[in-house]
Amino acid sequence: MPTKTLIAPLLASVLLTCAAGAHAQNQPVDRYGYKQPPQKKAAPKKKAEPKPAPKAATDYVGEYVNFGEWKEVRAFLDDVAIRDNFDRKELDTMMSQVRYLDSVVQLVKPAPPGKPKNWQAYRALNVDPVRTSAGVRFWNENAEALARAESLYGVPAEIIVAIVGVETVYGRITGRFRVLDTLATLAFAYPESPSREARMTYFKGELEAALLFARADGLDPLSLRGSFAGAMGMPQFMPSSAMKYAVDFDGSGKIDLLGSSTDVVGSVASFLAAHGWQREVTGPIAYPVKVSPNRAWEPLLQQGLTAKYKPQDLTAAGVVPTVALPEQAMYGLVDLQNGGEATEYWAANPNFFAITQYNRSYFYAMSVVDLGKAIKDARATTSTGTAAGNP
Repeated sequence: MPTKTLIAPLLASVLLTCAAGAHAQNQPVDRYGYKQPPQKKAAPKKKAEPKPAPKAATDYVGEYVNFGEWKEVRAFLDDVAIRDNFDRKELDTMMSQVRYLDSVVQLVKPAPPGKPKNWQAYRALNVDPVRTSAGVRFWNENAEALARAESLYGVPAEIIVAIVGVETVYGRITGRFRVLDTLATLAFAYPESPSREARMTYFKGELEAALLFARADGLDPLSLRGSFAGAMGMPQFMPSSAMKYAVDFDGSGKIDLLGSSTDVVGSVASFLAAHGWQREVTGPIAYPVKVSPNRAWEPLLQQGLTAKYKPQDLTAAGVVPTVALPEQAMYGLVDLQNGGEATEYWAANPNFFAITQYNRSYFYAMSVVDLGKAIKDARATTSTGTAAGNP
């Protein structure tokens, strides 16, 4: 789902202090308080622009909780130490520095009901000029890696680029939570919900994967930074995905999902290929359709994130494509709600549903498709303009 070690604020403060001290040593000093003669006075210096304060390593101060005293945590650490050959005392020392984050607990709670979903509003947030222009730049800077990934994994460059754009705007927004804080909080203090036990089990697995990932890359696990759910780096991989699907695509000897855009490109393609991307299915990923008033097509929306219908199956259920669907592919029916406006319906091929394995949302997958197309079109326009001698 690296070069993730951030400079601690205390170290930054010490470095700034030392720099200030060194600067002061270079200034003329009148030890006895006499005024220097005019000819010896230093020329007045231009007032320096104030420097922005250094960013903190994290955006929060976690609440200290002695996780090591919790029975469930001790049992978890016992298992991890045996299963993965970790030093048990080192795990205790690490866990003593982990903090409970109530903000994370609040963030994972479901949104209050009442507000209808709105695809067009969601799309406007993700398919925008900033991501489009930055996507063109990312593509141009990583053209070789993208071409290699497309050849190796079969995933088109525009889809890889769009995912990185939707996830983090090409590394601008990668998250500033300590991954161990978020994962420990959710693994042992997930909010009350019908799925609480299942979610805690999931996050325990992610916590273990984070420890393994850090060890494999020679990192301090407490240095890992990510989202409020523990997703890391430019592609926002969860630790287990990083362990399974991330690749050393630049041949550096380690996987860097934060600093190596080449590794990011290869890892996103690797993930999609492992989750059902079909290189032989070409052309549009989704086709607009109309649905009949008899609503015989409704059961098709309850079939999960899969493409399991032939074009004739859709037609028989009252789904009418606006253009002929390629016969060689299977499809699933996708509904995109638009608040108070009419719902959009699409027939999506297996590659659409491969994208939903990255984020289990029709809105997400369609925004990736649309952003990828916008970036590809903008890049083609830019290339044409340059070739024609335009600025």
